[in-house]
Amino acid sequence: MTDVMVIGAGAAGLMCAIVAGQRGKSVVVLERGERIGAKILISGGGRCNFTNRHARPENFLSSNPDFCKSALARYTPEDFLALVERHGIAWHEKKLGQLFCDHSSREIVEMLQRECADAGVEIKTGAEVTAVRRADGGFEVETPRETFSAKRLVIATGGLSLPKLGATDFAYRIARQFGVAVLPVRAGLVPFTFGGEDLEFCRALSGVSAACAARVETAKGRSVAFTEHFLFTHRGLSGPAMLQISSYWQAPEELRINLFPEDDARAWLEENRSSGMRLDTLLARRLPERFAAAWTKSLEPIKPVRHYSSKELDEIAHRLENWTLRPAGTEGYATAEVTVGGIDTRELHSKTMEARNVPGLHFIGEAVDVTGWLGGYNFQWAWASGHACGQAG
Repeated sequence: MTDVMVIGAGAAGLMCAIVAGQRGKSVVVLERGERIGAKILISGGGRCNFTNRHARPENFLSSNPDFCKSALARYTPEDFLALVERHGIAWHEKKLGQLFCDHSSREIVEMLQRECADAGVEIKTGAEVTAVRRADGGFEVETPRETFSAKRLVIATGGLSLPKLGATDFAYRIARQFGVAVLPVRAGLVPFTFGGEDLEFCRALSGVSAACAARVETAKGRSVAFTEHFLFTHRGLSGPAMLQISSYWQAPEELRINLFPEDDARAWLEENRSSGMRLDTLLARRLPERFAAAWTKSLEPIKPVRHYSSKELDEIAHRLENWTLRPAGTEGYATAEVTVGGIDTRELHSKTMEARNVPGLHFIGEAVDVTGWLGGYNFQWAWASGHACGQAG
């Protein structure tokens, strides 16, 4: 009987296997696909945004916000960076603490493979699990080719995002099979879609990008905002600001966009009141010209700024800082980077990721109801939760 059986050879599963193997445990990893680390390979445009220097519990969304604190404290971005440097992988920091490989995300996968080999971990690809059950004080795992027995079973198969890479609901099915609660799931870090006039507006500006602060008021009355760039697409809105806020948005909530994220729009209009320029021409100094022209059409007839009354400028400034749209939805799991929701963390031990009522059964990574921001945070959760689980037993 194997000590630890890990199902899923992604970031969390491989980290768990490495740590358990280093502790002298016999470890087998089963991967449904033909290669390991599929999401790692495509991350960061092929250069893998492998962590974020600033990863803290407040950068994660969960119905149980305190759950992630233990794992994140015990395995930090500095810990993973030390592993990267030990393997001689060149890296660089982009904006907002995001760390990337200089060359290829394949280096991260190869690093994890070497660590697994050094720890005596056995990896089997093309091994689709068809059944899991309790047996002889542990677990029995069936695949079309063979049946495995293990004292501990770790489910690291991720969520529903990016089905083209093989994402399934396997983790949720196993959780339900063993009586572990699963919270409602939805696509996160995903572009917004629109309908009607809003869609036509976005299509006409497809490819145009601008800075903003995107904000939603959640169902619980909490205001959440992210300041970054956004991008018009042929289906709606994308870009970092929109991906970030999408994890917090739920239909039919409105999306509010501040087009003056760093300044006071009313003060700026007042400063330029005597310029003699038309409003659309003046706004083109702050926004992309096509966007400025399209945005001001709703204010026609457009006048020189000095011809607007103070009350009118108040209203224009309010609109610039509170451009309100109601998305029709999102592009869904097909393009989502993460799945929001999942295994209810109230049913897991935060130090080991073990199910409270099913000894020996663990859930880690994206399958769990812990979702990070854009920019390497979700990889850090994968490393941290995998590390915590690997230390169990």
